[in-house]
Order: sequence, then structure tokens, then C-alpha cells
Amino acid sequence: MDVAIEYNPSAFKHDITESAIRYAIMNVVYDDIWDETEDKHLLLGFDNNGNLLEIMYNVIDENTVNVFHAMNCQSIYYHLLN
Repeated sequence: MDVAIEYNPSAFKHDITESAIRYAIMNVVYDDIWDETEDKHLLLGFDNNGNLLEIMYNVIDENTVNVFHAMNCQSIYYHLLN
């Protein structure tokens, strides 16, 4: 994903850094719409330490996304990696 990234303060609630989020977005293994009605997308990707992160974002326009959630991936999403 080659887009500009904006961050809500809530994206850092779980102590995931901006650089880790950006790296995970560039190393995506899963990315799909999570809730069409609210334009929420779920992305799973690896950070620069090899940790799998779950990231939720909204599309602002074709060149920009807004990340509002990032944390170490919960096991409930592992099935999406297949």
C-alpha cells in the first residue's frame, strides 16, 4: 500500500509506534474491508521486528488512509492468514 498515512491518537493506545505501523502497512499479508457501513478496513502485517500487527483504518481518499487502531495481532485473526 503506497499511500499517505494519517494517525488518530487512538492508534498509539497499545504502544505501537508510527514506524512499526508504517512498516506493517508496507509488509501487508491481509487487507480487506471490515465494516462497509463505516468504511473500516482491517490490515494484518509484520512490523520491523517480525511481530504480526492488526491495524484498522479508514480510507480518506485514493491517496490517504487514517489509522485509528494498531496492536499486536489477536489470535482470532490468524485464520485470515490462510
